Amino acid sequence: MIDIKDLKFDSEGFIPAIVVDVATNDVLMLAYMNEESLRISIEEEKTCFWSRSRNELWRKGETSGSIQNIVSIKTDCDKDALVIIVSKEGPACHTGADSCFFEDVFNSNKAHLKPFSLNSLHGIIKDRKINKKQGSYTNYLFEKGIDKILKKLGEESTEVIIAAKSNDKRETIFELSDLIYHAMVLMTEMGITPDEVRAELKSRHTGKEE
Repeated sequence: MIDIKDLKFDSEGFIPAIVVDVATNDVLMLAYMNEESLRISIEEEKTCFWSRSRNELWRKGETSGSIQNIVSIKTDCDKDALVIIVSKEGPACHTGADSCFFEDVFNSNKAHLKPFSLNSLHGIIKDRKINKKQGSYTNYLFEKGIDKILKKLGEESTEVIIAAKSNDKRETIFELSDLIYHAMVLMTEMGITPDEVRAELKSRHTGKEE
């Protein structure tokens, strides 16, 4: 553990803080802290930044409710930047997006190297609901509506049971993947996010023996 006094704040007294989601490892936002906001963040275990545009302390989520509970704070080898790992309650971005980083500047053809997460799948499904794509099965489900989505969810549940009853591990994995996908289509249709499901699971686990 290092002392705050050992950190290298810039000439104006600020240090950049990169906020990362503990559940997904996604970069959520970049903000700035001064010594006061960093001390508040540590004491309250919730992110507090310094708003350079408003020239005042900014407790994340104070008005929006999108609080960031701090898991850990690390600094780099030069001690002039911070990475803050958080468990977030709601979107990080003022636009309503999970992360402030969603505009592409460059995309290589190495999509297979990008990490996969349920959040990234949710993002793709959510995009299909908003932006139609020719031949998209996900678009087709949204166009057909809730009854079709529920019907497919029931069918996939049955397929999982059949595969598991046959003790076919590979087929069960395949069918579980279909079930999870269709469940996430239903979530998107109903405006449910992975964070909300994650929070519910966490509430059941916290304080209980494994």
